[in-house]
Amino acid sequence: MVHVIVVLFILVTQVSAYRPCPKCGKIKVPYPLSTDENCGDPRYRIYCNKGALEFMSAPGFYYKILSINPKANKLIIKPPLIQENTCYSSDLDQGGLMLDENLPFNISTRNTVMLFNCSDNILLSPLNCSSSSFCREFEEVGEGCGCKGTLCCHFLKDSSMTSHRIRARLGGCTAYTCVVDKQPDEPLESWNFGIELQWLPPF
Repeated sequence: MVHVIVVLFILVTQVSAYRPCPKCGKIKVPYPLSTDENCGDPRYRIYCNKGALEFMSAPGFYYKILSINPKANKLIIKPPLIQENTCYSSDLDQGGLMLDENLPFNISTRNTVMLFNCSDNILLSPLNCSSSSFCREFEEVGEGCGCKGTLCCHFLKDSSMTSHRIRARLGGCTAYTCVVDKQPDEPLESWNFGIELQWLPPF
């Protein structure tokens, strides 16, 4: 009898582990993403805070989740705010966006990253820091105005780069933003601001 109870408990635990989590606000939480220990897969942990779905970085900084595409195993998080009247990203103290390399998330290759208030050392890199860089357009509007006139650059995050980090630091570049799937000559008002993350399917 005890043996049967143990087997049933294991089966119930397994079934609950594969159960999708309830909606958070208006966003569905598809399996394997997990907002609770009783649903989803705990390795794919995200957070539902007061009706807002959030992704937590390795240092513990929360980024709002803007959308989830379960068919593509991807989600988009909101870039950190660039603090008003400064050129500092709100996650500067954490060194920018850093993902836990032991978890099944990474930064996709469809992200165009713009860096602001950079040191001259960045000119030794292959990034586009010219007057035609996309970052110059961003400096002309709202949030980017605090970075106007600083050294800025952009790059497409490709597979040869680390897929777990977008760095921000004093002595380097102190602010950044990101656009998903930016098309050539696309006007700024059509830019899809966000950082696309992808996850490996459970196995």
